[in-house]
Amino acid sequence: MLVSNPMNVPAQSDLRRVIGFWGGTALIIGITIGSGIFRKPYTLAGLVPSPTLILGLWAAFGVISICGALAIAELSSMMPKTGGVYVYLRAAYGDSAAFVFGWIYLLVATPATVGALATFFAELFAGVFRVDFAYIPLIASVTLVALAIANLMGAQFGTWIGNVFTAIKIGALLLLMVVSLFLVDGSFGHLAMAKEARVDWGKLGQASASVIWAYDGWVAVSMIAGEVVAAEKLMKRIIIAGMLIIVGLYLGANIGYFHAMSLPDMAAAEGGVPQAIMSRVFGPAGATFIGACIMCSVFGALNGNVIAKPRVSYALAQDGLTFGFLGRAHPRWSTPYAAILIQTIAAVAMVVLLRDPRDPGILFDKLTTYFVVVEWSALLFTVGAVMVLRAKLPGADRPYRTPAYPLVPLIFLVGTTAGLGAIVWGKWVSGDRSPVYGLLLSVIGFPVYAIWKRFSRG
Repeated sequence: MLVSNPMNVPAQSDLRRVIGFWGGTALIIGITIGSGIFRKPYTLAGLVPSPTLILGLWAAFGVISICGALAIAELSSMMPKTGGVYVYLRAAYGDSAAFVFGWIYLLVATPATVGALATFFAELFAGVFRVDFAYIPLIASVTLVALAIANLMGAQFGTWIGNVFTAIKIGALLLLMVVSLFLVDGSFGHLAMAKEARVDWGKLGQASASVIWAYDGWVAVSMIAGEVVAAEKLMKRIIIAGMLIIVGLYLGANIGYFHAMSLPDMAAAEGGVPQAIMSRVFGPAGATFIGACIMCSVFGALNGNVIAKPRVSYALAQDGLTFGFLGRAHPRWSTPYAAILIQTIAAVAMVVLLRDPRDPGILFDKLTTYFVVVEWSALLFTVGAVMVLRAKLPGADRPYRTPAYPLVPLIFLVGTTAGLGAIVWGKWVSGDRSPVYGLLLSVIGFPVYAIWKRFSRG
C-alpha cells in the first residue's frame, strides 16, 4: 500500500530540532570518513595492480555517491523527518519495504557495524598506547557505553563531540596531503602501471567493496533530519556540502599517497600507508601521531553512527512497526534512549562474542563487505523512490529538486548496480558467500513483516 501523503510519514515530533548547518555537515563527514581512507589503501594496493585504476575507483564512486546525495537531498527536504531512508521507503513502497530496512538495521546491521568500528578503534588504541591486545574487547565495550551515555544526553551534545573529531580527521587528511606532496621525495611516476601487470576481475570486485565502504555512511545524516533546524532548507545544503568535501579529501589523499609511495611499497605497508609516509619524514613519532589521528577519526565515525542509527528504530516504533518501547524519547534530553541502549547492548555482545583472537581483523573486514552490499542495495530503492514519488505525487511540495533529473539518479542506480555486482562476484569467486547471505537475510524480512502484521492485529 502506498502512503498517499509523504508529509505524514512518520508522524512523530518528540525529538528537538537542535542541529544546525555546521553540526549536520560535521556529522555527515564524521560518519562517512572513518577508517576507509586510512586503512583501505594498503588493501587496494594488494588487489589492483594499477594506481590509475585505483584512483578511477575513488573518483567513480565519488561521482556515484554525489549523484545519490543529490537525489536523497530532494527526499530529505520533502520529508524532513526522523528515520531518513526508512521514511522515504515507506512513502514510496509501503510498510513492508520500510519494515525490511528497519528490522535489518535494528537486529543486525547497526550493531554489527558499530561493533566492528569499536573493535578497530580499540585495536588502534592498543597500538598507540602499547596496551595488551587481549584487552581489545574491554576497550571497545567501554567506548561503546561511554558514547551511548554521551548521546543519551542530547543530540546537540553528541554533534558537539562529532564536530571536535571531524575537525581532527580533516586536519589529519590535510596534513597527510602536505607531507605526501611536499615533504616526501616522491614522484608522480608512481602512477604508471607496470607493463606486466594484469587486472584480476574478481579482485577488482573486492577492491570496489573497499572503496564503497569508505563512502558508506553519508546517507545516515538523513536519519536525524527530524532534529535539524529548518530541515526543509538545510538538509540539502548539509548533504551536498558534506559530499563535496568528502570526495575532495579522498581524491586529494590518494593522489598524495601515490606521489609519496609506489604501489609495491603501499602493498608492503602492513602497518598502514599513512603511518609509513609519516615515518619517512618524522620517524616513529610521526607514525604514532598519525595513528592517534586515525584513532580519533574512527572514534568520530563511531560517534556519528551511535547518534544517527537508533533514529531508524525510533521511527519504526513510532509508526507501530516494531516494539513500542523503542519509540520512547527521554523526558529530559529528548533522545531515543531505548533504541540507543538496545543498539549498544547488541553491539557490545558482538564485540565480545564474535571476535576471533587468532585474527583480529577478520570480523571488521567481513562485516564491511557484508553490510556494504546490504545497505547499498537498500540505497538503490531509496534513490529509486525519487522517481516513484515524482510519478505518484507530482504535486507534492519539493523545496529542492534533483538537478538534471532523471540523469542524476540513473547514474547512481546504474553505477551502484555495477559496483554491487562486481563485489558479489568478486567475493563469490574467492569463496566468500557473506554478501549473498546478507541479501537473503534482507529478503527474509518480508515474511517476518507478514507475521508481525498478523500478530500485531491480534
